[in-house]
Amino acid sequence: MAIKTGEEYRQRVLKRKPKVYLGGNRVNSLMENPTTRSVIEANVQVYELAQRPEYQDVMTAKSHLSEDIINRNLHIHQCIDDLDKRAGMALLTAQKLGTCNYRCPGCDMLSAMASIAWEVDKKKKTEYYQRLMTYLEFLQKNDLVLSGATTDTKGDRSKRPSEQDPDMYVHIVDRKSDGIVVRGAKQHQSGAYAADETMVLTGLACHKGEEDYAIAFAIPTGSPGMSYICQYNPYTAERENTDDLSYLGNPIYGQRETCLIIFDNVFVPWERVFLCGEIEYTQQLIARFAKMHRMNCGGACKVGFIDLIIGATALTAEYAGISKMPHVMDKITSMVNIRETVSACSLAAAFKGREEPQGSGIWLPDDAYSNAAKLNVSTGFWQVMALAADIVGGLVATMPHERELENPEIKQYAKKYLKAASSAEKRLRIAKFLQHWVAGLHGASTWHGSGSTQAQMITLYRITDFEEKKRLAKDLAGIKD
Repeated sequence: MAIKTGEEYRQRVLKRKPKVYLGGNRVNSLMENPTTRSVIEANVQVYELAQRPEYQDVMTAKSHLSEDIINRNLHIHQCIDDLDKRAGMALLTAQKLGTCNYRCPGCDMLSAMASIAWEVDKKKKTEYYQRLMTYLEFLQKNDLVLSGATTDTKGDRSKRPSEQDPDMYVHIVDRKSDGIVVRGAKQHQSGAYAADETMVLTGLACHKGEEDYAIAFAIPTGSPGMSYICQYNPYTAERENTDDLSYLGNPIYGQRETCLIIFDNVFVPWERVFLCGEIEYTQQLIARFAKMHRMNCGGACKVGFIDLIIGATALTAEYAGISKMPHVMDKITSMVNIRETVSACSLAAAFKGREEPQGSGIWLPDDAYSNAAKLNVSTGFWQVMALAADIVGGLVATMPHERELENPEIKQYAKKYLKAASSAEKRLRIAKFLQHWVAGLHGASTWHGSGSTQAQMITLYRITDFEEKKRLAKDLAGIKD
């Protein structure tokens, strides 16, 4: 059984010293820094979930390469049931972490990349698919954390790569007998510095003359020439400046932590290169990864987050003594309706999935439903946050620190005036948890994660057969051309 424990992963992290920068300083120990440690602990929990018998059906799978039981984060989907359980894993980990399953992007890249590699090999007699399967066997045997990177910094959006600094997109700067050398940067990368490996996909639908940008490869974390510049915001500062994490909104796992990955002349051996110059496949690669990620990250994952918000909102209403008021019940029901709509789209994407390409044995979700899942959750998540904020009230923004309940000078006032149908302790703790959601980073990250809404609008318009719909209308209207 190729399933590792969280402690085995933690010990691997302790041995690595990637170049990680946070708040203007070098992070010398990922485990000792409270921000980077939150990513590690989230990964540990994902390992531990796979160890628990009640979750193994969702968190593990049988490898099509070795027949071993493996972590589902390293599985190539072989059927509709696999797609359904992949969405189930996204839901479960979101519910249990309240933050990112940092293995999610890499997981979704594997099936998309396998699909493209199989197709390219068949048409061009390359050997990308076999390289990828050899690499996958290595990942599965060691149960490694695979991160995923696709979003380039892009620079001036009105210009192609050749019209500006070429490093705005990750690209090849040298081809050698034993591999390639790449330069550039990938941004918004979830938890990459705490992963064992990172898969990198082109973020550009390449044109003729942009062959150096049509690449896909995998690289160990902290390889020579790689640096990681972490996000920094008020929640980072709050985590850094407390000696007791229990007062934070999500104490152990924190917010979603991302970074900018720098590739400064990084060498990648040929056995880790899965696309190199085949520009005609870049748009398909992006689209196949996008629909995988939109079903899971954009759909099922956010459903798990909404479950947490609904639960916390119901608690805050109970603690305030308003849980039975009709307008509160209506608002919570509206939150449930949004939750179920997004969940339905995500499940439909799985159950309407198909083998792609035919004969590959690789199953990908339905394009329309996966994009509809992400499009609905983008707007729906803002609505859920607004409804939650409405019910919790101004306390979510103006609450004092929970430590005031222990301050000998004023604790009698804090406990008296902040209590309601429950204690002040409970009210402040659940309000802080909701603040993590409704006054934090999740709205913007949900909107842009796995592609902003315009990307889904374009995809849905492109794949819709409007001529067929017009024909149906003409038939019933009696219009003859």
